[in-house]
Amino acid sequence: MKKLVLALCVSGFVLTACAADHAAPVAGAPASAPVLGNGVDAAALTLVRQSLAKLAPDVEVDVVNRAPLPGFYQVIASGQLVYVSTDGKYLLNGDLVDLGAKKSLNDVAWAAYRKTELAKVPASARIEFAPPNPKYRVTVFTDVSCPYCKVLHEHMAEFNKEGIAVDYLAWPREGVTDRHGQATPVYREMASVWCAADRKAAFTAAKNGIAPKPASCANPVRYEYELGQKLGVNGTPAIFTSSGRQIGGYLTPAQLLRELQKEG
Repeated sequence: MKKLVLALCVSGFVLTACAADHAAPVAGAPASAPVLGNGVDAAALTLVRQSLAKLAPDVEVDVVNRAPLPGFYQVIASGQLVYVSTDGKYLLNGDLVDLGAKKSLNDVAWAAYRKTELAKVPASARIEFAPPNPKYRVTVFTDVSCPYCKVLHEHMAEFNKEGIAVDYLAWPREGVTDRHGQATPVYREMASVWCAADRKAAFTAAKNGIAPKPASCANPVRYEYELGQKLGVNGTPAIFTSSGRQIGGYLTPAQLLRELQKEG
């Protein structure tokens, strides 16, 4: 996927795109047709694409809505949220805040999009650690080599005791392939975990530094990595609530419980 990199520089606002790997997509991955909100038609989508293409050719547009800010579209593209004017002349990159409600409208848009996209991930593609009749459920993008991910997993019994179910998705921080087009070591390890006969045991062992037996199968690791990019994941662990809100980063059981209790 094309990844937007937004930066301010001396010459002005620069938007560049970095090419990702081009290996075959995972079978069964959800379709990625852009989502168009009310009042947004194919012509508006074309305008947004053409506007962004001036700065980042071939950028992937995922969502286009009428922005709460008059005269602009709210756009989610390649893991970032920006605003494009309805005449295609201007782009804004920043947090739009409703002063009356004292809330970020960027956060509202992200949560809605993330909730929808995460709901598309089948249970068979997740590694679940859950108590009986959980009160809460979170989705965590994880990397088996990430120190904070390891610490998070060490507290799994405590999370479950608090009624929190954890659904893990794979997000190898090194990416899926290296610059030579070869599978990265962490991708191979995570693919082996997801291909193991007992995923949960292989996952926990990997978190404890015991590499899984090398295995190959039709697995969701690439798809989940690319999904994470679309949702703005840039590090692990990345924790999302059932409402689509991102709340971490590493959190202790007590911190995570407090965040979930806020949502009811």
